[in-house]
Amino acid sequence: MLIERIWSANSYRNFHYLIACPETGEALAVDPLEWRLCLDAARQKGWEITQILNTHEHRDHTGGNEGLTAATGASVSAHAGAAARIGGVDRGLAKGDVIRVGRTVELECLDTPGHTMAHICLLARGDEPALFCGDTLFNAGAGNCHNGGSPELLYDTFVTQLARLPDTTRVFPGHEYLARNLEFTLDREPDNAYAAALLAEAREQDPAASTVTTLGQEKTVNTFFRLQSPSVIERLRNAFPDIGERPDARTVFVKLRELRNRW
Repeated sequence: MLIERIWSANSYRNFHYLIACPETGEALAVDPLEWRLCLDAARQKGWEITQILNTHEHRDHTGGNEGLTAATGASVSAHAGAAARIGGVDRGLAKGDVIRVGRTVELECLDTPGHTMAHICLLARGDEPALFCGDTLFNAGAGNCHNGGSPELLYDTFVTQLARLPDTTRVFPGHEYLARNLEFTLDREPDNAYAAALLAEAREQDPAASTVTTLGQEKTVNTFFRLQSPSVIERLRNAFPDIGERPDARTVFVKLRELRNRW
């Protein structure tokens, strides 16, 4: 499996992805808002974009569908529950469905509600697992739930699905927010030395070359995975005294998401 991460340089700070079969050169474009960048990248690699995958229905992820399908004839896949809102979807996806690209690439669909109620993450298993996670999981952060989502369901997605994936899984989100998310982690957990070191690196990086984290790293630097941290809980209690001395993990997650909404 070949992966090309494409930095949009737009105000949304989008990442787009091409996932290609090394044998056939066929490629899948993930959330190709800036579709011309995706088309140019594919041409430079000698790849043919034959499929488009939308992780969810928000326009900053689907807005390039029409242009890219017109240019390539690619088919469009998305969560079955979002297909009508997106329009022009050829294949509605559900949990466990597999997207095949060329002869060698297989991507498993995870049904990951939270940011929206109909959100797909793509998981490539194997020796070098990879997760294409849209706006569910960011490098060092979690998606908001402002536009049709649920923080309680996002918690369930994190705990029952994402946290159980191999620690070696590389995280490929829909936007580049690494430095800002690490700043939030340190606001919540000032003694997190690993997050502080990674933030120093992130502030010096070109977004186009920003760090690709693994789930193992996320469990160290992403406050939304660190729900049992005494430091996180203590500082959260300062903001929400009513959570008590020993809040459950769901309460910690939901309150952290509430804080992040206005931080």
